[in-house]
Amino acid sequence: MKWIRESLDSIRSVKIRHVLTLLIRFGLIVTSTLIIWKGLMCISGSASPIVVVLSGSMEPGFKRGDILFLHMNDNPIRAGEIVVFNVDEREIPIVHRVIKVHEREETGEVDVLTKGDNNFGDDRLLYAPGQLWLQKHHIMGRAIGFLPYVGWATIIMFEKPIIKYVIIGALALLLISSKE
Repeated sequence: MKWIRESLDSIRSVKIRHVLTLLIRFGLIVTSTLIIWKGLMCISGSASPIVVVLSGSMEPGFKRGDILFLHMNDNPIRAGEIVVFNVDEREIPIVHRVIKVHEREETGEVDVLTKGDNNFGDDRLLYAPGQLWLQKHHIMGRAIGFLPYVGWATIIMFEKPIIKYVIIGALALLLISSKE
């Protein structure tokens, strides 16, 4: 009878170890991802170092689904640069080209006007009501490189949330069912 009790205790300790191992693995994956993201933020100087182009407003230069790498520094923004900006009343950042730069000599502040390459007019209709220019605090970064079509996974998960939950469930199942 004693050996049965010892066997059950042994099985319980193995299950507890297995669950703890799974939790530690999951924690390491999440922590590694956050460390990589924070590292990219430090290197790029941008709060969002990687963005996905969500619309066709920048075609033919950037297509929907392209991933842009951003960088932000103290150099002045110039006309022709592609920037990613956030408007006060919108959640999703916008990727467009700077078409005009207005420098105020008395304060040294710079205001910019943007436009999508595939759009007819400037972006003043996209800005907050009454806003005619973007200030530096609106700009998240400048595009310094891109990967074509890699962002489609993000777009699909954004447009069809059920796919996101299926992928997360499949990854969780894979993590639980792993033998190591």
